[in-house]
Amino acid sequence: MDIASPPSLHREQAVAALRAGAWVWCEKPPCLSLEEYDAIAAAERDGGPYASIVFQQRFGSGAQHLRRLIESGALGAPYVAHCQTTWYRDPAYYAVPWRGRWATEGGGPAMGLGIHQIDLLLELLGDWREVRAMAGRLARDIETDDVSTALVRFESGALATVVSTALAPRQVSHLRLDLAAATFELTHLYGYANENWTCTPAPGVESIPWPPPGNEPSSHLGQLRGLLADLRAGRRPRASGEDGRHSLELITAMYRAAQTGETVRRGQIGPGDPFYASLEITPG
Repeated sequence: MDIASPPSLHREQAVAALRAGAWVWCEKPPCLSLEEYDAIAAAERDGGPYASIVFQQRFGSGAQHLRRLIESGALGAPYVAHCQTTWYRDPAYYAVPWRGRWATEGGGPAMGLGIHQIDLLLELLGDWREVRAMAGRLARDIETDDVSTALVRFESGALATVVSTALAPRQVSHLRLDLAAATFELTHLYGYANENWTCTPAPGVESIPWPPPGNEPSSHLGQLRGLLADLRAGRRPRASGEDGRHSLELITAMYRAAQTGETVRRGQIGPGDPFYASLEITPG
């Protein structure tokens, strides 16, 4: 079952499909909260059905090749990353009744727009450790924020900035990773191919295994092929279960950090924490 409805309907529809024995492919954001996500995961069964989230940015050949290089240690330690989703959404975009509201969209641009780049950042750099953040409603007549910024420390020690906004007249999606051996940059808008990546070796580094073999774009098709193969094999697909939860957990932690002014650590938000059930804040 392909779920492409407003986010407030995702939990009910996904749980119903899973209980009926159907595999689920759900558009982002996966749902409104970690509590809802965990309810979806609880409806899965070993061997399927499973619920996978549409995170197609992971599946381009550039991201897959770079992930393998980082995991192999061929590029040395990661140091710094910039994750930028600076898009533009005019007031008419938010005239759609469910957009820009906590109860129906769940959050602002990090949740509804930037989650793809955030998921790709986590795909490449792995587990994060802690986050600090700010969020604000600066221009649009909505309930949620329309811009957020965050500083993230990863388990590797790498530091990253994450910026998500709906107010940028010049739209771009940009990801930059500085590692010991090279800087990698990805500049695109809604999707990329190999030509959207650049690789700059560090001084003294003579050779980097780049560009990637093949040229698979970051399309829904690339992810869907893998999902169908997993369905036939009865194995858990990518972007499901804990693997599909990572970006929502980081975004939830960003909202908690923005509201409280505290540093929030991975795994800190669970049942009993108000942000486990809702990301709602009062933007400044």
